[in-house]
Parts: sequence; C-alpha cells; structure tokens
Amino acid sequence: MNSPSLFWATAWRYTLPWVLVASALLAIFSGPNALDAEILRFVFKPLTTVLIIAYAWSRRGDVPRRRTWVLVGLVFSLAGDIALMWPGGFVAGLVAFLLAHLAYLVAFTSTTRLASMWQPWVFYAAVSAAVLAQLWPGVPGALQIPVVAYVVCLAAMAAQAATWWLREGTAPLSREAGFAALGGLLFVSSDALLAINQFLDPLPEASLWVLSTYWAAQWCIATSLKRGPQRG
Repeated sequence: MNSPSLFWATAWRYTLPWVLVASALLAIFSGPNALDAEILRFVFKPLTTVLIIAYAWSRRGDVPRRRTWVLVGLVFSLAGDIALMWPGGFVAGLVAFLLAHLAYLVAFTSTTRLASMWQPWVFYAAVSAAVLAQLWPGVPGALQIPVVAYVVCLAAMAAQAATWWLREGTAPLSREAGFAALGGLLFVSSDALLAINQFLDPLPEASLWVLSTYWAAQWCIATSLKRGPQRG
C-alpha cells in the first residue's frame, strides 16, 4: 500500500468511530426532551447505520459468505431504521429486522454448524420466554404472531453467535466470534427495552437506552468480520 493510501486508511480507521458516536448522539438526543429537532433524527438515525455499514464493508479479511450476510443484515437494519421513523411503520420495521436477524444467523453459520452447542439456545429460549410472558398482555392481537416470529429469529441469531464464540475457544477467530456473541446479547437487550417501552410501560429516556444498545450491537456484529486483505 502506498503512502497516501496508507494515510487515508489510517485516518478512516481512527476517525470513523468518533464520527459514528457523534451521529448516534445527535440521533438519540434529537427528541422533544433534548434538542427537539425532528429533522436531526431523520438525518442522523439512518446515517449512523450507514456508517456502520461502511465500517463493516472495510473489513475485507473474513470468509466471503460471512461478510456478505453481515452486510445484508446491516442493509435490512437500515431499512428497518427508516421504516420505524414513520407513523404506521412498525410492522414494516419488524419485518426488516426479522430479515436482518436471519441474515446474521446465516453469517454465523459460515464456519460453525447451526445449534452445535445446546447451552446458548436454552439460555436465549428461557430469556425470550420470560420477556414475552411479561409483554404478552400488552401486545395487540394483530401483532402477536409477528412478534413471536421476530423473537424466535432474534433469539436464534443471538444463540448462534454465542455458539460460534464457544466453539472457537482459543482459535484465531475467537476475538471476532466474541464480538458476535456480545452483539447478539446487546441486540436482545435493546429489543427487550424497546418492547417494554412499546407494550408494557414507557421507559424514562427510552431513546437513549434503546438506540445506544442497538448501535453497540450493530458495531459488535460488524467487528465480528475479520480485518485484512480481501479473501477470494
């Protein structure tokens, strides 16, 4: 790599996290309790996810199948972000994120067989059942089946991410698998907070907690892709 290319690559690597954090903060605090600037939310909420997509795109050293499906999941997530900003867009957003989790699930089976360890699956099944039991009385009848389908896909994605990590042990990709497992856990936490706020009781500063854990989850999933030269 020549010097100018090396300079820009290094600048990108060290500048992007700060730009992403700034974009996320502007999106989170654009609500009526802070900046009260709706236009900021419409600009910086999708922009933050676009920046995570760019970050994932730059990580070219992973197996092509995993990299492709992580990027597909991030693009579906971007579609979900946009859908949820519009009135009446909840179901469309739910479907987009369901597809994102299926894409991540495929990504995390690239080098690890689906459900090859039972422990993470039992853990996430128990967590999901407990959360659903609390939320169920507040879920409208028309949304019950879509919500159950979404929870199953989310839990499966998180469980498979943890399975990949546990299978890696001390293998070379254990660090990347660990980020995937953390991303799955953060995604479950974020969506649990979102569901509690939507179907149970309004949470104080809900946007802060939901979006910060959501983008941390997406960043971790993007970081599960290995850096390095592009693989064939």
